[in-house]
Amino acid sequence: MLSEVTPRTCRDYADTRTKGGARRDLEDLRAAINHHARRNLHVGLVIVDLPEKGKAREEWLTRDEVARLVWVCYRHGRTVRLPRGRNKGAVVESQWHDLRHLARFILFSLYTGSRSGAVLSASLYKGQGRSYIDLEHGVFYRLAEGKRETNKRQPPVRLPPRLIAHIRRWQAKGLIATHIVEWDGVPVKSVKVAWARALKLAKITKKAPPHTLRHTAATWLMQQGVDKWEAAGFLGMSTDDPAWTDRKQPPDRAADAASAITRKRRKSSP
Repeated sequence: MLSEVTPRTCRDYADTRTKGGARRDLEDLRAAINHHARRNLHVGLVIVDLPEKGKAREEWLTRDEVARLVWVCYRHGRTVRLPRGRNKGAVVESQWHDLRHLARFILFSLYTGSRSGAVLSASLYKGQGRSYIDLEHGVFYRLAEGKRETNKRQPPVRLPPRLIAHIRRWQAKGLIATHIVEWDGVPVKSVKVAWARALKLAKITKKAPPHTLRHTAATWLMQQGVDKWEAAGFLGMSTDDPAWTDRKQPPDRAADAASAITRKRRKSSP
């Protein structure tokens, strides 16, 4: 009952979950209650007490770590044991490279600074539920067709020239048919299992989910000395500065950021 939603019951619930999980659940509850109230289905103020926000994720990957990840994804192949014959039980290397789709995911995520959902739905062709890659004009429309804009901003972004070259090569070699991240010609819905395997193969021990690539892109741009407002526009991120959240940029405004994301970090002078 709404009458049972009190600061005490909210705190009791939070004690049964992790801090982040409890906060997310209670945020959903608050949204449902507000939705209920806006339709005049109840009268009165119901306050949902939220736990404090956890510390923001600050983990990111170095260029060497990203290179190792891409390398193991490209080179890794499954091994098989021969089932019969003179060499029964012998281990041979197969041509089944089961992580190459993840290499494309990593490069596209990093060079556009996009969230995993936008990358997994990224397609060379327009369609319902797809994020669109306009190779002719070099623009990635991150918001999937038919999706509504939310507080998770997904503005169009200028594609770095190096990434465009990668995409054209993948297309020419038949590695992709419609989507950037495909497995056996079918769009991939999640890369969590493949990502965990790649981290292990690359011997990266950081606690780094796929979303870390977005933080990595932001860090690399800052290291390149890209203007913060331009970097925020390129990534679709917001900051505490109202000027970053209230202004919308056309894709060309972040052209320098699109170029800088692929450059190596400049060495500081002695």
